[in-house]
Amino acid sequence: MKAGIAVLEYFRKIGVDKIFGIPAGSLNVIYDGLNDYPDIVPIITKHEGAAGYMAAAYAKYSKTIAVAAGSSGPGATNLLTGAANAMREHLPVLFLTGAVPMSTVGFNSSQELDVSPLFAPVTKYSKRVERAEDLVGEIDKAVRIAMDGVPGPVHIAMPLNVQMGMIDPAFPEDPVTFNPPETDTAAVKAAAQEMKRRKSGILFAGQGVRGMVPEVMMLSELLGWPVVCTPVAKGLFKDSHPHFAGVYGFAGHESTTKLVQEGDFETLVVLGSSLGETATSNYNANLAKDRFVIHADIDETVFDRKYPADLTVIGDLHEVLPKFIRELKQLGASPKPVKTPYNAAPLQAGEEFTTKNVMLKLQSLLPEKTRWAIDITETEAYVIHDMSVLSNDAFDINVHFGAMGSGLSTGIAAKLADPERPTVTVTGDGCFYMHGMEILTAKEYNIPLLFIVMNNARLGLVYHGHNLQFKRTHTTFSTKPFSIAAMAEAMDIPSARVESIDELDRETVERLMQQDGPSLLEIVLVDDNPPPMGDRVKFLSGFGE
Repeated sequence: MKAGIAVLEYFRKIGVDKIFGIPAGSLNVIYDGLNDYPDIVPIITKHEGAAGYMAAAYAKYSKTIAVAAGSSGPGATNLLTGAANAMREHLPVLFLTGAVPMSTVGFNSSQELDVSPLFAPVTKYSKRVERAEDLVGEIDKAVRIAMDGVPGPVHIAMPLNVQMGMIDPAFPEDPVTFNPPETDTAAVKAAAQEMKRRKSGILFAGQGVRGMVPEVMMLSELLGWPVVCTPVAKGLFKDSHPHFAGVYGFAGHESTTKLVQEGDFETLVVLGSSLGETATSNYNANLAKDRFVIHADIDETVFDRKYPADLTVIGDLHEVLPKFIRELKQLGASPKPVKTPYNAAPLQAGEEFTTKNVMLKLQSLLPEKTRWAIDITETEAYVIHDMSVLSNDAFDINVHFGAMGSGLSTGIAAKLADPERPTVTVTGDGCFYMHGMEILTAKEYNIPLLFIVMNNARLGLVYHGHNLQFKRTHTTFSTKPFSIAAMAEAMDIPSARVESIDELDRETVERLMQQDGPSLLEIVLVDDNPPPMGDRVKFLSGFGE
């Protein structure tokens, strides 16, 4: 059996059902072999960068390893951003790249580049396999590393001669499963004791609590402490929950900022957050000032970076939170009322044609269970600040790595992983010009997804950022107006173009949502109101001080 075919056999055994990427000469063995593996579907994207984003989102929502593939040289370098994105989000993705035959290394072969060192900083493991008999074993090793401890991406480069080498493969019998770090039980007990004896505190939740929101709220009830979340955790907590006090950090609520920075809390319990720039309102010192800090996370490297912790708890929050609850109950904790200053009443759209009103009206026209994949545009600030969370896991907003165009691919992969859930992606014209052709990927695979494009003919976040910081903008930040709906029509994709708040109506939205494949809603809107970015501009202005 060719080593490349053995890789596909290995994928079948561990349950890989999709490979995101673009075929190329250096991957011929893999892609030809897929003809004989109908249970592994190649998702042929329009750019390898998008393939990386899709694989990351697919790993997130399918809760398993995902695979992205690209050619040697440029295909591999195009995948690098996707790997960095997956690394930042702790997502298990195997990045496979082709490579020139070992006999031609160093002779300036077409698309020759040793990319293993390039992937090393943005993966948990990166290696070029140089012998056919080692290929399956190295891929299995990489997959297990991706799912061991803190999940994350890995990379294997496969020279073409290695893929074509004939081998008698031996497949590992041990199942491939997630293997989180062992929970520090002693630290759990110590943290529970500290929480029990302290009179006041606040629970600060990041995306590490995904899937554990009921447990976070139970912990809140036992302590009588409110819960706030970071921007990337927007969508996990319903605004209507009486214990929830809003989003803190980038585009967070003013009442939440005041509660966190000025509230009389002696304890800060950080749950599943790396406490990065967007989560901490630009590393605001008042977050932890004069407070006893307990930090629980699956990744021990996030401890004591910017905010020294008095007590750290290493472990998967799926194990840590139930143990916190059990320990507190054993210590005699009982449910208590929680008071928050947060106004959870959903906002209503006004009549003025603004980004805020458009997003609020869209939410009223779309199904309550809609999942929103939000791209890196000025619209994300309005989503974080103004939109209500009406269903579980409602928003996907990757402000962590902040790759423009990633939201387009995230929406596609989320729909593939969870096909029954209504899904939309909200992007801007700038992001669409980067990765908008992935709408063709959605068309070719009949993925029913609504692409909402906020078209203001400029780089919105850049425009507003410069205006706020420098009181001027460069003329090149704006572009000549262009009809993206006409572009969709040329691709035979159902579309609509909206140029006023009245044109955004239920009939239009429902028609687009009822398609068997993708559809596009272009909203032509130039909103000169500064988006609610919070202290982001202050941070940029004072960065050199």
